[in-house]
Amino acid sequence: MTERKSRRTFLKAVPAAVAGAVATNTFAQQQAPLGPITRETVNCAETITGLDFHSAEEEAIARSLNGNLSTYQQLRQIEIPHDTEVALSFRPYMPGKKPAGPATPGRVVRYTKPAAATLKRPANLEDVAFWPVTKLAALIERRLVTSTELTQMYLARLERYQPLLNFAVTITKDLALQQAAEADKAIAAGRYKGPLHGIPWGAKDLFATKGIATTWGAEPYINQIPDYDATIVERLRDAGAVLVAKLTMGALAQGDQWFGGRTRNPWNPESGASGSSAGPGSATAAGCVGFSIGTETRGSIISPSTVNGVVGLRPTYGRVSRYGAMELSWTMDKVGPMCRTVEDCVLVFNAIYGPDNRDESVVDAAFNWNPAAPLSGYRIGYVRSDFEAQPAGRGGAGGGRGGANAAQQQAAAAERLTNMQQVLTEMQKLGAKLEPVELPNYPANALSFVLSVESAAAFDDLLRSRGTDTMTNSSWPATFRANRFVPAVEYIRAQRIRTLLMREWDTFMSQYDAFISSNNAGLAATNLTGHPAIAVKCGFVNNLPQTLMVTGRLYDEAAICRIAMAYEQATEWTNRHPTLKG
Repeated sequence: MTERKSRRTFLKAVPAAVAGAVATNTFAQQQAPLGPITRETVNCAETITGLDFHSAEEEAIARSLNGNLSTYQQLRQIEIPHDTEVALSFRPYMPGKKPAGPATPGRVVRYTKPAAATLKRPANLEDVAFWPVTKLAALIERRLVTSTELTQMYLARLERYQPLLNFAVTITKDLALQQAAEADKAIAAGRYKGPLHGIPWGAKDLFATKGIATTWGAEPYINQIPDYDATIVERLRDAGAVLVAKLTMGALAQGDQWFGGRTRNPWNPESGASGSSAGPGSATAAGCVGFSIGTETRGSIISPSTVNGVVGLRPTYGRVSRYGAMELSWTMDKVGPMCRTVEDCVLVFNAIYGPDNRDESVVDAAFNWNPAAPLSGYRIGYVRSDFEAQPAGRGGAGGGRGGANAAQQQAAAAERLTNMQQVLTEMQKLGAKLEPVELPNYPANALSFVLSVESAAAFDDLLRSRGTDTMTNSSWPATFRANRFVPAVEYIRAQRIRTLLMREWDTFMSQYDAFISSNNAGLAATNLTGHPAIAVKCGFVNNLPQTLMVTGRLYDEAAICRIAMAYEQATEWTNRHPTLKG
């Protein structure tokens, strides 16, 4: 009871002008009902929904709708804390296929430890900025470096590169140094907690952090300060990790544009970092945190991981608690790690997954990590169209400026294809048995408004209070307004069709442990079905990272991580990092 009250306190902590309007629904109260709704009004509405009723039916509908108006107004007077779940549940697994448990977050898992003879403290500690967690952990465990030293190094890099990359909303210096000192004291006393102990990390700024601004990247929430921590913040603190920054996100989890400007890509600071987990992608790639945590609803881990050249793990829907995270879509939001290596993602995921008795979408499913599993034991498909040359489009290189652009595009496409074909070669060398596949041909894109409708519902109070008027460079307000006119019947129909989509993918994935592809193959569909995926570098095009995506069965993150790690460790790409000025 106390906990729920605490969350309500946090969610009221928006700017006074907006909070007052939201709390009292001033906008809604000042507006007179639009009725009486007439038959002509109904006739116009039919155009919006693509329906056509007889005149007598329209008269009856108008009478019913006039009655509904007062009900709507009553409902709008009820304050709904933003974290309130809908009284519906979504489970990605099919009937009779509930995954086996138990989940054992924090259980010791095997990971690579550098040999003592090869591990030395560098003369310049900043030389470890791009090291993976596995090597940073070895430095700390063997007391070659203290957590405080490592934390100070990353804090200095965050401050130095913030003007260039714009990846941090809040650098949590005081908290970080306090947590680092606690880690050093515990380790000195022989209480080493494991590979995340003393490692600096950054959180996407939609996770609640007690006493620290959690802005959701949007103007209405700039002064929002929670009085509790999100589950992932608690679990990483319990693992001994050190929170050094709240990292940027596109406003209300869209794109890389937030109220402080645009987050930049460290490989090319003239371009954006993609989103919405822009800050986690940029800061991790730039060697300014040991690892980070992002979220994905429809590509927000995979896309910025691709653009910034980091490893991003999008777990199965319902694997990691979203308690304390901004809700965008109740049936699609997912939480996952963004790191420099696959093995780092495994270590972080192992610390944060599993039920917490707060987020009821989380399933009690085991994570059985076996880093020695041979690739020959997996059934792996590859999306044929991503690995084979496609018929040339019309036009051609030609002359003039347009021809030059076309030639550059063709050269880039050829380079991407070469990289993908080399993936197949490397996978086969590793013992993988690969089979060309075609993904289920089901209209997943037609269901994209599920996200838009749920987000409009999540931010309905903000919209009607005119709080969205303070948002700049965001398309969300227009999206919220437009989706106010999606009929509930169409939304429910879409959810039923989503069940059919899930059946299609369940049948397809029953034939394979995983499939490999470019970074967007099946992305829309698998975000709706809830399947896990991991993105890992597989080369460069025009000196920018290219990504291989491995998508797997529900709740089997272990398989996709094992496949991705085998490829990653057999290639050079993980060792390439951006060169930053400053």
